[in-house]
Amino acid sequence: MNVTIYTSPTCGYCHQAKAYLSGKGVPYEEKDVSVDRAAADEMMMLTGQMGVPVIVIDGQAVVGFNRVRMDHLLAVGTSSGKVHFGLKVADASRMAQKAGSLPVSGAYVGQAAPGSPGQRAGLLPGDIITEVNMRPISSATELEKVLGSIPLGSNVIFVFMRGRNSLRTEVRV
Repeated sequence: MNVTIYTSPTCGYCHQAKAYLSGKGVPYEEKDVSVDRAAADEMMMLTGQMGVPVIVIDGQAVVGFNRVRMDHLLAVGTSSGKVHFGLKVADASRMAQKAGSLPVSGAYVGQAAPGSPGQRAGLLPGDIITEVNMRPISSATELEKVLGSIPLGSNVIFVFMRGRNSLRTEVRV
């Protein structure tokens, strides 16, 4: 499970949310938007909100200190045992055809949700995932099947194309 909380030092609800998560034993990454402009922009892109706290649980945003919503997302994340990579993908061959390029095989990354395992792996829009844990990926559907079989706590190795470069990255989920 991946949890990010966007905060500021003067926000009382931020302190309450952090204490609540800590009390439940949930690890989280804190991003102080008062000193981190990139984090503030990331939060705005994700939610359209300028106020804190914003808590992102496996790619799902909670605006404000909403315990009921947080508990629901935390329960879903732990009970399903499935990893949510936070990626929006399409067939790379279809995207190449639309662009008038030569056909390519793989899964085209359209978006990686902030704080998600996909973003932590360094995947960016436009990347084409061609392999996961030594399993070739020929389409978005195949990528979803492979990622759906990966258990929590695993290391995941992505091989992907960025432009003409073949790159490799690893992330623990």
